[in-house]
Formats: sequence, C-alpha cells, structure tokens
Amino acid sequence: MKIVKTLKYKIINHSKIFHSTLDIYNRALTFIMDVIDKEFDHLDSISTKTIVPAVEKLIHVTKSNPQPKYPEFNRLFYKFPSYFRRSAIAAAFGKIKSYRFNLKNWEEEKKMAFSEGKKFKKKPPRLQLEHKEFPVFYRGNMFKKTSHTTAKIKVFHQNDWIWKEIHFKPQDEYKRGVWNWKENNPKLVQVGKKFFLHVSYESQVKLNHTNIQNQRICAVDLGINQSAVCSVMDAKGTVLARTFINQPIEKDQLYTITNKLRKAQSISGRITAPNFWRRINGLQKQIVNDTSHEIVTFAKEHRCDVIVFEYLDQMKMPKGFWGAKKLRFKLRYWRKKGIQNKVEEMAHYLGMRISRINARNTSVLAFDGSGKVQRNAKKDLATFTTGKVYHADLQASYNIGARYFIRGMQKSISEKKWLALQAKVPELSKRTEQTLSSFISLNQALET
Repeated sequence: MKIVKTLKYKIINHSKIFHSTLDIYNRALTFIMDVIDKEFDHLDSISTKTIVPAVEKLIHVTKSNPQPKYPEFNRLFYKFPSYFRRSAIAAAFGKIKSYRFNLKNWEEEKKMAFSEGKKFKKKPPRLQLEHKEFPVFYRGNMFKKTSHTTAKIKVFHQNDWIWKEIHFKPQDEYKRGVWNWKENNPKLVQVGKKFFLHVSYESQVKLNHTNIQNQRICAVDLGINQSAVCSVMDAKGTVLARTFINQPIEKDQLYTITNKLRKAQSISGRITAPNFWRRINGLQKQIVNDTSHEIVTFAKEHRCDVIVFEYLDQMKMPKGFWGAKKLRFKLRYWRKKGIQNKVEEMAHYLGMRISRINARNTSVLAFDGSGKVQRNAKKDLATFTTGKVYHADLQASYNIGARYFIRGMQKSISEKKWLALQAKVPELSKRTEQTLSSFISLNQALET
C-alpha cells in the first residue's frame, strides 16, 4: 500500500512577499468556482482530468481559443501561471462538487422528513466562494531547489511574476525515515505570521499477512481514566506482555481548564474563548500523540503483526444514572478516534495491520468466563463473581484480543466444523459474549 509523510520546512526570509501571491491565487479560485457552479449542472460524470481543459476553454485566451466565454479572467489575472490555474481549477472543482453533494443530501433528508410528517428546521448548505487555500508549487515551473536549505520560487511581486530565492530550515530526512522516498511538489502554507513549505514524501509498504495461527497481536483497550492498556497475545491465548499508558498531568490540566471554561460560560453565556480552546486543543493533541507513540513502540518491541482496537464509532452518551453527567463531560473530550487514526498511520509505516472488533461487553464480562463483573466507583477495578479483583481495562484487553482470534479462526474453518465447535463451546454462538476463556476453550476443542 502507498504511505505518505509530510515534512514542514520553515521559510526564514522573504516572509512578506507571499501575501500578494496567496491573495491573487484565492481571488482566481473564487472566480473559477463561480464559473464551474454556473456552467456545469451535472458533475457526477465529470472527473478532474476532464474538468481542467473544459474550464480553461471557458476562461483562458489562446491562439486556438481567441474568444472564451469569460475573457475577464485574463484581464483580472494577467500572466497568471498555467500550473496555478490548473491547480485552482482542480481545487474549485472539488469544493463545488462537495457543496452539490451536501445540498443533494439535504434535499433528500428534507423530503424524507416531510414524507414522515415531521418538521424540518435544518438550514440548507450555502456555497462559500471565498476561501483561504494554499497553492502547490510544481517543480521546474514554479519551484527550483538549489541546495539543501535554499530554493527559487515563483511569486507575484510588484505586479509581476518573478523568481525569488528563499531560505528554509533543513530537515533530517534520515531521522524522519524518508531519505529514499519519492519527494512530491511543495505546498506553501501560512501558520500565523510564519510560512512553511509542506513537502510530502510517498513510498510503498507491504503490510504483514501472517497466518492467523502464527500471529502475535497487541490488543488495546482505550479508556478515560487510563489512556490505553495494551496486551500482547499469541494464537494460543497466552498473554506475553502488558503495559499501562496514561498522562495524568495533561489530563489534570485539561479538566481544570474545561471546568474554568464551563464556569465562564455559565456566567456569560456561550462565549468563543479562543485562549481556552487553544490550550484545550493543545493538551488533547499531546495526549493523542503520546498515547499513539507508546502503543506503536510497545507493539514494535514485541514484534506484533496486528494492533487490535474496539469499534467505537457508534458510542451513545450515557444518561439516566448517578454520575452520568460527569461521565458525559469526560467523554466529550475523549479523542478515541484521534488515537486510533494516529496509531493506524504509524503502524502502516512499519508494515503492521490494524483491526477492530465488536466493543459490546468487553469490559462487562470477566475474561475467565465467570460472568459479569462489578466495577468500583472509579471504574478502574473489576470484582469477579468468584471474588477476584482485577484491573478492569486490562481484563478488557484480554477479551479484545480473544475476539480477534476467534473471528479469524471462524473465517478459516468450514461452516460445518464451526457448528460442531459451537456445540462444545456455546459462547462462540454470540460474538458479544466471547471472552478469553471462550478462546482458550476453542483451542482445546480444536486440539481434541
């Protein structure tokens, strides 16, 4: 599969000359978006390759096309680079297509509500023509790298398109692991008052496809109190290693700031509070990055083939019991998908695969098959029906790994044989009741 990594090179000179380039590019983008929206009623059958020449014929004057329908484009954007023009057409096409798709969904949703006799108050999507898009500088025509820290770039300066030499901070390509990857065209990006060249590198990696009987997995249970609990497990159900990942300092700071924000909103109503959200987003990003790096490092150290998560996309907010309000507050700032996406990206660089299993009852059922557990007020300890006390998230990670192996073995076994195994191990018939005990019983049944 193809993997991509982006490096950011900070430009350390000529920071003021890029404003006019970005301004004229975005004005051209607005003009082209308006043309596409007016001229093309049906975009479903049109691709990016066909839209570029079609729009150029409408706006660009050439020897073979002396009278386009919108000749003012050449007057407004004199000597506008052809590569910028084609890049702007592709970007405008994507934005118009997205708007039309959202509008179509809104109309279908409105029609469905009226057919069921329901009120429909949702506002239709609006076409936003003004954007702050960043252009791509194509090599040879718009960008020429002259050394490891310098390059020539074509920008709009003093009413003309000229070449300017820029200096940027170097990146260690060996340390970032991209020294032998394919280097793509750079993109000029503004962050605050600083400018960067974002250069993407791409490579091909072959993901691990080891047989299920020879696999070693890292089962991860993501939580709120504990960021993640990981267990390394083999195909026999043996737990080979385990680790606990948490960021207590960052979480304490996060809850302190969010409580301050709630207090300010209760006094002044709904406020923007950019300083609060900047700190909240920064802490959440730190938690996501640290947790993801710890998970992937742990899986790499133990030579795991697959990292297994729970499928958490359709979680419902808890309500109706004591403490539900406090739990909803914590869940609102839980970046579970952010961690899973980051781990997936990092694992693919190393050739490891990602898998997700059904999350229902992984924490509720004891891994030894003794039934449902009772969790304490803090939700970190689980008491089994036998009286044994165990870490709640750790035992859940055992069940996550077991369900992955059971699902993989079911696919490799014939239906007739699987029905016979279900008669010996009844828990296999219902996926939401499978535990580590079920997996061990399945292995014993296969051996006999």
